[in-house]
Amino acid sequence: MKKNYQATWMLHTKKADFFQIAERFHINPVTARLIRNRDVVGDEAIGRYLYGTLQDLHDPHKMKDMDRATALLKDKIGQGRRIRVVGDYDIDGICSTYILLQGLKRCGANVDYQIPERVRDGYGINESIIQKAYQDGIDTVVTCDNGIAAAAQIRMAKGLGLTVIVTDHHEVPRGEDGAELPPPADAVVNPKQESCSYPFPEICGGVVAYKLVQVLYQAFHIPREEWEAMLEFAAIATVGDVMKLQDENRIIVRWGLKHMEHTQSLGLRKLVEACGIDAGALTSYHIGFVVGPCLNASGRLQTAKLALELLQCQEEEAAARMAKELRDLNEERKTMTQKGVEEALRQVEEQYGEDSVLVIFLPDCHESVAGIIAGRVREAWNRPTFVLTRGEGGVKGSGRSIEAYHMYQEMCKVQELFTKFGGHPMAAGFSMEECHVEEFRRRLNQLARLKPEDFIPKIWIDVAMPLEYISESLVEELKALEPFGQGNEKPQFAQKGLGIREARVLGKNRNAVKLTLAAANGQLMEAMLFTEGDRFLEELGGRKEMDIIYYPDINEYRGKRKVQVVVREYKLH
Repeated sequence: MKKNYQATWMLHTKKADFFQIAERFHINPVTARLIRNRDVVGDEAIGRYLYGTLQDLHDPHKMKDMDRATALLKDKIGQGRRIRVVGDYDIDGICSTYILLQGLKRCGANVDYQIPERVRDGYGINESIIQKAYQDGIDTVVTCDNGIAAAAQIRMAKGLGLTVIVTDHHEVPRGEDGAELPPPADAVVNPKQESCSYPFPEICGGVVAYKLVQVLYQAFHIPREEWEAMLEFAAIATVGDVMKLQDENRIIVRWGLKHMEHTQSLGLRKLVEACGIDAGALTSYHIGFVVGPCLNASGRLQTAKLALELLQCQEEEAAARMAKELRDLNEERKTMTQKGVEEALRQVEEQYGEDSVLVIFLPDCHESVAGIIAGRVREAWNRPTFVLTRGEGGVKGSGRSIEAYHMYQEMCKVQELFTKFGGHPMAAGFSMEECHVEEFRRRLNQLARLKPEDFIPKIWIDVAMPLEYISESLVEELKALEPFGQGNEKPQFAQKGLGIREARVLGKNRNAVKLTLAAANGQLMEAMLFTEGDRFLEELGGRKEMDIIYYPDINEYRGKRKVQVVVREYKLH
């Protein structure tokens, strides 16, 4: 995708005794510098980062109301009361619902589930779901990945005599005086609560559910191994909900990926196969960009119950059929997204290129892909972007922001235009009447205090490292830093003034360029650049030098291994 800006390259300059760290942990000083750049400081933290195991996960009993929720559920299970899990339609909601369902069933619970429909119900638990639970004779409702902001709905449930346990990870609502306003549930398990002593609150709903199952299994004397077997779904939820891969999140994802190599889940295995991935080579990239979107696609375009049915399926043929259906749904979602992105970019280029805040109305676009489209436009223009679609009750919108623009605070300045809205600094969602769309665009741009430099993103370089320093052993050692993702980004190295000896376009779609680069000492290195090949050659012209940001890699071909670099960014001299 063409980017309408020139990013600024910045070099990390965080200090530490890299040689001492390297000697202490038997690693390369370059690796020590990379770890420091990710703000991992102190021997204990570095040890957990490099060698952490499931024994290093935090104690779930430290989470506020965890023991109370467990005692309530144990009592309800003992009495044979009916329990209903209420999840959400995204990947975190799907995984946390599955984890609680499996965990409660294993403890002997009489349990079923309900997931809201994206278009009909919107996000989280609502009055109709509560009314249905009451009519169905449900005694206890357990929310997951939602519920913390549903005070009115939970008050209604309590009025009908239901027991309600909230498990969530979203921010706790606050009153005008700034005080927390948790819902009036019988137990609220959410590490974001001020009075919660859990040491790492940045976990997703799936991990909160996973921790609750851990304590339930302890209470019912179920072997720890059975709890660990569900680790992969906590890992999928963590990556899919774009949580920071730090602290215990990184341990959960790292070990969850190892578990997936030999998963006992027929549904997950069939989905991985349908996506054409080798289970033994799964990475956080595959979860975030291949497998995860297939699970998400059911909640976007149909019902998330399809994904739940696949994960619970025990029959080979049915699981293969559902996995293929999810893959096909995701392909449909990708086609819809691409069409929406093209139209959105056309509108910006023709009408809104001078706006500080981009407000794009795509009336015929499916509301479920508006957020993805907003993210792609934001990526292309590096400006706060809102994408609006037409629905039954008016217009719905999703926004994606940049560091300099606190999206939720700016929306609060025009909140009278919304029928409903919510969000945080980098993303938001809302509903409004269609007649307010133009006023929304005009006022956000009037109120924006963005400066030209705010539209220039920074690309952070970990180490300015000459190509001649790269070795196969260093490339192998960098694998100890995986899994990569939000909060534990893939390292980026840089070198200036490389000679360009050769450049040729590869691939059926001509979307790769193979370069031969020469360092100052004359050493040659092969490099791969994934971009529109013909456009790059045109840009290159007769120029013979470039600066690059890169990641070192090993190219294996016909049994031969050769060090190469993958170019992430470049500047031609």
